Amino acid sequence: MESVINSAILSLTGFPKSNPPLHHQKAVKARRTVCCSLSSSSTSKNSNNGGDANGLLKEEEEEKYNDIWELFKEAQQNILYLNKQRLVAVEELNKANREKQLLLDKIQQSEAVNKLGNEQSLWWELLLRIDSMVLTGLIDSAEASGLRKTVMGNKFSVALVFFDIRQKTDAELLAKLRHFSDKNIFHIIQICTEMEPLVSVGSLSSYVTGLSKALQKKGHMVEVILPKYACLDLTEMQGLREIEAELYSYFNGQLHGNKIWTGIVHGIGVTLIQPLYYSSFFDRERVYGYSDDFERFTYFSRASLDYIAKSGKQPDGLGGTRVLLTCHDFDSQCLEQPDKLALCGLDPASLHRPDRLQDHSMTHLVNVLKGGLVYSNKVVIVSSMYSKERIISSFCHGLEPTLAIHKDKLLVSPCGFDNSTWDPSKDKFLPKNYSADDLEGKSICKVALQQQLGLSRNSSTVLVGCISTELLDFDPNIQKVVWNATQKNVQFIFVGSKVKSVNGALEYLQKELKDETMRFVNKYDEALLHLIYAGSDIILCQSFHDPLPQVPLKALKYGAAPVAVTSNENKFRHFVAHEQETTRFSQFISSAFGYLSLSQAVDEIKNNPSKWKQKIADAMVKDFSWNAECYDVHVSAYTAMKSL
Repeated sequence: MESVINSAILSLTGFPKSNPPLHHQKAVKARRTVCCSLSSSSTSKNSNNGGDANGLLKEEEEEKYNDIWELFKEAQQNILYLNKQRLVAVEELNKANREKQLLLDKIQQSEAVNKLGNEQSLWWELLLRIDSMVLTGLIDSAEASGLRKTVMGNKFSVALVFFDIRQKTDAELLAKLRHFSDKNIFHIIQICTEMEPLVSVGSLSSYVTGLSKALQKKGHMVEVILPKYACLDLTEMQGLREIEAELYSYFNGQLHGNKIWTGIVHGIGVTLIQPLYYSSFFDRERVYGYSDDFERFTYFSRASLDYIAKSGKQPDGLGGTRVLLTCHDFDSQCLEQPDKLALCGLDPASLHRPDRLQDHSMTHLVNVLKGGLVYSNKVVIVSSMYSKERIISSFCHGLEPTLAIHKDKLLVSPCGFDNSTWDPSKDKFLPKNYSADDLEGKSICKVALQQQLGLSRNSSTVLVGCISTELLDFDPNIQKVVWNATQKNVQFIFVGSKVKSVNGALEYLQKELKDETMRFVNKYDEALLHLIYAGSDIILCQSFHDPLPQVPLKALKYGAAPVAVTSNENKFRHFVAHEQETTRFSQFISSAFGYLSLSQAVDEIKNNPSKWKQKIADAMVKDFSWNAECYDVHVSAYTAMKSL
């Protein structure tokens, strides 16, 4: 930035010291010629009084006049040149000042984010030190519970009081902790098998991280317990440390040692459990899909409960054995032989009953998911579009009798998305930010996207992006849909899929369209992905129930209409219109965009642009992040459980 400013100044102050322009050199030469001519003519006049004197003088005066006029014109050109240079320098200076201010703004934002992240990290370091105090016998579990609540009740002061936590002994920290006051808040422990970005297989990973951050942002204490997989990505974990004390947990009739690791991810305290005797359970390439998955995760579940008990943690619900179960679907129910329940200390005879864990269809087996439904106090089903009634009747996979009995436990929550990363008003990847109140930046993003991908730049062209393409090969109408739309001056951008057959079909389609109206991006580019959301008028969605990439939610935030392209969209529109007790997201999407086909959406954009712009602005101000409905549903469940 400094070099830009200096070069601008030098172009003004350094000009006289360097070689002047060619026309300036001519002016100096002309000035010297005039001086010589005047001297010569004066001498000639004194020596010769003949008739040629007047003519010579007149000629010299005319030459002098021409030289002076030439000098005047050259001076004007020099002035214009200097003015032009001045304007260029001023513009460069203004540009430098704008860039400097933008940089300062970004630094301030980064410092604010870093400050918050450092405060949360420091806060969690303190909480994890309390855990180690219990495991090493310095304090008992009752005092630990009180200390944790003390920290939670004053977490914004932690950075001031415990800034030197790493230089303090446990005894010194303990003395300071007792000065804090207590506060009534939720203490939530998520025992789970995935968490973004440590380990991610499906939608569970983003749910755990997104919901935990939302709860913690509102002042609740949330921590996560995971197996210490060999495939964990620990690059974003801060302060990873091993607690110097073994945790023993029960399995298969004996107590077995475990290593306990702690760290912080996105400001959330994380505990990793590593079996010693059964070290092979999680020392594998994949997370799921092994024949001994029941044994692996039964061990982890029991070890997690033993860790909670030994470390003195008392999350809300544990004292009264209150449990909340989260289900993303009912496909995987884990059917096993009843005697395997004894591995973790359960009694197979008392649990293998129709009203408990016995499977409805295969009665000789126990159904672990059914057991979760029976023994949980509340069950949150993650579904953006379907109501509780429809889930029980159509998506229960044989669990309808159990779900019907425990219907009052069930709550339906939509997915969310991270609005700190996905927000067009603050998105660092966009050439110009924008909001619902000022959509000018969206047009600039559209042109930038077209230019980057080599599409013709035309503001009247409707631009359609398609982010998730995994199911396109199951829709025989996709080529027809795209072809028909291109006849209406529509451009398409498809992002590649993990499915090779889909990528091949898209490459073929691009060739058929002669690369004029379609671009296929077969690589992951985070900056381009953000720009596609910002520059698109429409985002094609396989389904509005899209929990993994949260495509419809991000589309709404970025002012792009989510439009279903599946062949059964008419059936979808029919049942959404008649659903009861659906999520707020489902109600909005079905009324605003759920009725539209791609062709209808294109027509609305072109035929009534002002109405469409208002519809887009209304969608952008809706909050469908983790902080909104998903948070509300879970806090409602926690509140109800605590009063049981």
